[in-house]
Amino acid sequence: MTYLRRGAALALAAVTLLATAGPVSARSERGCLDSGAALSVEEERLGLTLPDADDPAVPQSRTFARQMIEGGGFQGFTPALTRDLCRTTSLKAATALVLRAGEELWRDAVRRAQQREPVRGDLPYSDDRPLYWTRLESTAVLRQWTPKFRLSAAGRSELITRFDRASRGMFDIDLPSGKGVRRVIASGFDPYTLDGGTTGPAPGTVGNNIRHGNPSGATALALDGTTYRTKSGGIARIEAYTLPVNYPEFERGYLEDTVGPFMRPGPKRVDASITISQAGGAAFNLEQWNARYHGVSPGNDKVRPCAPAGGVPQLAVDNNACNSSVVERWGGPADFSLTEPPQWTSATLPIAEMIKANTGASIPRPPGDTWPDPSVAFGVVWHTNYTQFADCAAIARQTRNDPPPVEYPPPTAPTPPDPGSCSYSGGGGNYLSNESAYRNTLLRDRMGLDIPAGHIHTPDMQHFETDFRPSDPTFDAWRLAIVGQTRNLVHVVADTVS
Repeated sequence: MTYLRRGAALALAAVTLLATAGPVSARSERGCLDSGAALSVEEERLGLTLPDADDPAVPQSRTFARQMIEGGGFQGFTPALTRDLCRTTSLKAATALVLRAGEELWRDAVRRAQQREPVRGDLPYSDDRPLYWTRLESTAVLRQWTPKFRLSAAGRSELITRFDRASRGMFDIDLPSGKGVRRVIASGFDPYTLDGGTTGPAPGTVGNNIRHGNPSGATALALDGTTYRTKSGGIARIEAYTLPVNYPEFERGYLEDTVGPFMRPGPKRVDASITISQAGGAAFNLEQWNARYHGVSPGNDKVRPCAPAGGVPQLAVDNNACNSSVVERWGGPADFSLTEPPQWTSATLPIAEMIKANTGASIPRPPGDTWPDPSVAFGVVWHTNYTQFADCAAIARQTRNDPPPVEYPPPTAPTPPDPGSCSYSGGGGNYLSNESAYRNTLLRDRMGLDIPAGHIHTPDMQHFETDFRPSDPTFDAWRLAIVGQTRNLVHVVADTVS
C-alpha cells in the first residue's frame, strides 16, 4: 500500500502549515515538526499563491503547491511520511524510511503518468508538476522534523538527499542483462524559472511563472520502465530519472552516481544515454557541442556560481566557480585529468536518423504551434552553434555556426571549437541543460564507451490560455505533443543501437 493511500485520511490542514517558515520555534501541533526551522529557497515557494483567474484583485483560495499536490492525487503522501517520521526512533530506521518513501513517490508518479491505474486528482495524467511540489513538501517535513534521537546537520542533509534522489527515480533504474535487449537511460528535469511572470493586483500573490512545468520531466515519467520493439525486431528497455535545476546537486554527482554504474563493464551496461531538457520555440534541437563553462544563470535555489561582473562574463581560468567540476569517484582512466577536463564534449547521437525519421508526423500539432511545416508537430534540428573564448585569458567571445542550418545535411560542414579554446556556451547554452549534456558525454568518454550519448532540447511547453489558471487544455496539448515526439526520438536512438 502506497503512502498516497495510507495518508489519505490525515488532515490537510496540518500539511498546509509547511507552506510557511514563520518565527515559531516550539514543536508544532503536528507532534514532531518545528515550524520555525528554516526551509530551503525552493521549499519557501510552497506558500505562494496566484491571483484568482476570474478576479485577479483577490488571491486564489489555495496555494499553487496545494493545487498541484491535490491535483495529482498526492495529498496523502506527506501526512503519511510525517506520521512515520514521528514514530521513528533511530537514524538507521529513518534512512530506510526515506528511501522507501522516495521510491514509492517516484513509482506512484510513473504509474500516474503511464495510466497504469485510475488517475487520481483533477490534473491531466501527463502533468509533471505534482511530483515536483510533493517532493518539496516532503523535504520541508524532513527539514523541520525534530526526531527522538540526536540528528546532526550532516545526518539530516543525507536523509534529505537520499529521499530526493529516490523520488527522482535515481535508485529505480533496473536494466535487464543479456545480449537480446538494448538498454537506454534518459534523464529529464524539474520545472524551473518559477519566479516572476505576469502579476495581478491581489495583495500577497506572485507572478504566473510558478505555473511552469517541464516536458523533459514529463517525458521521463512517461518513459521510465517502458519497452519498445525496435525496427529490427529486438527489444529496447528505457529507464528514466529526473534532475534538479540546481548546481550544487550536480557538483555532488547526482548524474554520475545515477548513470555511472551502468557505464561500467557488465551484463547491464547501458547502450545509449540521453539527457533531455526544455528550450524554446517549436523545434527539437539535437545539441552537438557541450561546454564546460557554467553558472551564469541562477538555479531554482537562486545559486549562481559564475555571475557576470559588471555585465562582463567572468573568465574560467583559475576560477573553478565557472567550470563544471569532475566528480572524483568518476575520474575514469589515468589519462583523463581530474583538475583539467576538456573544455568541450561532443554528442554521438544518430543525428541523421533522428532527423530522417520524421518523428513529428504522428503527433497532433498543439494550438499556436509555429513550426512552418504543418505536416509535423515540431521540427528536428542539428544544433551546432557554440560560443568560445578563442583566447582563454581574454573576454572576447566568438560564436560559430549561428544560426544552425535547418536542413540536414547542412550545405557547409559545421566548424568545431578551436583546439586550445575555452568554452563559454555549448549549443544548449551554459545553464543546467548544458551541464547535464556535458557531464553525461564526459562520463561516456571517461568510461571509454562508444555509444550514442547526447542531449535533446525540446520546444517550450509554457503555453496557457489564461494568465492565472494552473492548467488548461492548451498547456496540456503542448505537453502531450512534446512528450510524444520526444518518445519517438528516443525510440529512434534505440533503433540504431547495434
